[in-house]
Amino acid sequence: MNEPYDIIDTVRLTEKATLLAEKENKYVFRVKPHANKTQIKQAIERLFKKTVVAVNTCNYAGKKKRERTAAFGHKSDWKKAIVTLKAGDKIELA
Repeated sequence: MNEPYDIIDTVRLTEKATLLAEKENKYVFRVKPHANKTQIKQAIERLFKKTVVAVNTCNYAGKKKRERTAAFGHKSDWKKAIVTLKAGDKIELA
């Protein structure tokens, strides 16, 4: 689990995430549920070569999913990380 690609899943490109990036220098990532803040910080610093100031995380439970039968399934649990970069650092996402 030393590789950054094992920690970071995707970048969340939503309207709220775009506003955070523009105004507060914060970037939103979808990460593995077992990753902690230190691992997320190291992964972002290795992938993008930027200095991370803070990492905030939020866990989300997977939603129930009803199939065509009476059986229920569910989507997997996931974690969101909001990463604050040092002033002056910027990640080009698009």
